[in-house]
Amino acid sequence: MNNGHWAAHRERGSYLLMKFTVASSRVLGRRLLSPLLYAIVLYFFLAGRAARQSVREYQQNLAEWSGRSELRPTLRSVFGQFMAFADALLDKIDVWHGRIGFADIDIEDPAGIRPQSHAREGRGQMLVGAHLGNLEVCRAMAEKGGRAVLNVLVHTKHAEHFNRLLGEAGASNLRLVQVSELDAGTMLQLSQRLDAGEWLAIAGDRVALHGGRNVSVDFLGRPAALPQGPWLLAGLLECKVNLFFCLKRGGRYRVIMEPFAERIAWKRSEREAVIREHAQRYAERLAHHCLQAPLQWFNFFAFWKQHDDSKS
Repeated sequence: MNNGHWAAHRERGSYLLMKFTVASSRVLGRRLLSPLLYAIVLYFFLAGRAARQSVREYQQNLAEWSGRSELRPTLRSVFGQFMAFADALLDKIDVWHGRIGFADIDIEDPAGIRPQSHAREGRGQMLVGAHLGNLEVCRAMAEKGGRAVLNVLVHTKHAEHFNRLLGEAGASNLRLVQVSELDAGTMLQLSQRLDAGEWLAIAGDRVALHGGRNVSVDFLGRPAALPQGPWLLAGLLECKVNLFFCLKRGGRYRVIMEPFAERIAWKRSEREAVIREHAQRYAERLAHHCLQAPLQWFNFFAFWKQHDDSKS
């Protein structure tokens, strides 16, 4: 069965649908909206055979890699991952409307990565996250805290829809930048934003379009392809790179910030090896955090099967 590249799937929600969801949440409240959203998720769970198989494969790999038999997939655990995704969707709405605030979030930042004041001092940095937990909480807190302008790099040509919603919600310190096809103009723009003290954020667990610029790593005990993009981009922009994750545990979110690389640099003959080294280190940290929140890696595509056939 061919599940196709994740980016080839058309965005199922339009701007009007997103507007409807936000408006419904505002009018009905979370308690009344939850059953409706969960009913929709149940439909996709029953109809989405490929998504169920992908979640089952992830849970099986996690169980085998960790040696924890209780993490082996069952019908309940697979459905639980869909339900966790629905819960995260509702939290995304809540955080932008102030129903989740700083008091509801624990921040783990022993290295002092986050800016300590509203003044923009020094050059910006790149934060690499994943589709694990709820990065929207981090984005919203960056906006509400106002300590740094956050540019979120996305692989969708529909970013303008989200930018419109964010603008209507009053967001001014957050912007989405479409980077599926980087050109000289975009690179110059990103470099200028870093020079102005702004930050860049990108997910490191979605392979590039058209099978290009991927690197093979070991992820949960099996070969998988991860994008070269974050590490290549960081090297070209000569910026500091750190990791960030946002996991929900015990009803509270925990934002985790980890130091990763002061600078990614290479000689011409070493570029592939350097990028592979950083991608592998990232894969190991992602696996570690997946184990902390097993149902919160929201990847519903044939991650390993697809990558077995990819060309890196």
